[in-house]
Amino acid sequence: MLRYLTAGESHGRGLVVIVEGLPAGLPVTVEEVQGELARRRLGYGRGPRMRFEADEVTLLGGIRHGRTLGSPVAIEIANTEWPKWEQEMSPAPGRTEKPLTQPRPGHADLAGMQKYGFDDARDVLERASARETAARVAAGACAKALLARLGVSVLSHVVQMGPARSESEGRPTPADLEAVDNSPVRCFDADAEERMVSEVKAAAKVGDSLGGVVEVLGYGVPVGLGSHVHWDRKLDALLAQALMSIQAVKAVEIGEGVSVAGLRGSEAHDAISWDPDAGAYSRETARAGGIEGGMSTGGLLVARAAMKPLATLNRPVLKTVDVRTKEETVSFKERTDVTAVPAMGVVAETMVSLVLAGEALRKFGGDSLAETIRNHDAYVAGLRDQHGPGA
Repeated sequence: MLRYLTAGESHGRGLVVIVEGLPAGLPVTVEEVQGELARRRLGYGRGPRMRFEADEVTLLGGIRHGRTLGSPVAIEIANTEWPKWEQEMSPAPGRTEKPLTQPRPGHADLAGMQKYGFDDARDVLERASARETAARVAAGACAKALLARLGVSVLSHVVQMGPARSESEGRPTPADLEAVDNSPVRCFDADAEERMVSEVKAAAKVGDSLGGVVEVLGYGVPVGLGSHVHWDRKLDALLAQALMSIQAVKAVEIGEGVSVAGLRGSEAHDAISWDPDAGAYSRETARAGGIEGGMSTGGLLVARAAMKPLATLNRPVLKTVDVRTKEETVSFKERTDVTAVPAMGVVAETMVSLVLAGEALRKFGGDSLAETIRNHDAYVAGLRDQHGPGA
């Protein structure tokens, strides 16, 4: 069973993630984790803080000589700006001289202040910040390392930025990941990329922000991850929860879930074929997103996450109320981006990878990587024996 827990605040000393359940012998290095974190900082429309908030990674435990030990893995991501915030974010007793009392619409500020009885929005926003996803991405680097040993690859690309949407039916493969990351908006469609960049520039010019949609693709996902027997074991449900947990994500779609709702049944499903050369079943389409009955089908896994425009604007115009005076005002401004959709795609990859890795370990088990791979390979071979010619 794969579990992970993050801790830390946006401007605190650092973030920490503990990942439990990884098999022993899995290669994990600082460089691999830093590589994933660098991808999280990609994207046209990011603010200058991406240059300030460098990710200093320390593997604190669970790894020796580049391989996991089977014990919990602890990873720290230090905040290089901590000296500037040491007094404001100090864990020692005291109070701030500059409380934030104008909660921002669209953020966790007001609801969190009311829930926990705070009079300073910083007590909420520091943890609610999307900076927390850096710890998730570090955990996701471990999940991706495990999936790679099972022949599974997960990648994302931006399909919509504001009103600019890709109309291309082409999807990137794992071989195209570098090309996607080299796009200023992480878009695989060159025509749409140009329109997306124009939308970001237009929003930036007036101090506004943009949302968008990313598509996450899973290649090589084996048949049978997830389950139909319990509501909380269905793979699509687990993916929906994981993706919806990303800050500012407000909608999740599996496959063509939205569009097929308007079709007749004869047009809405993925026909099944037998491929005698591969000795396996196949589907020509991915309308169900590679999941049927809560289980992976062995086809391409497709999930989309829609992110709302960021609520912290470079031109504060959103009306709010000062919680102390109850006077009308406008929300305060923290450092912000015009859009974080390209980076959200990397986080979405992480969440999908963590779900798939967790379900793979549930399915195949194994205290060591060698045992997990052996169980996986035996299962895949068994599928061929079970449904192959003459079975």
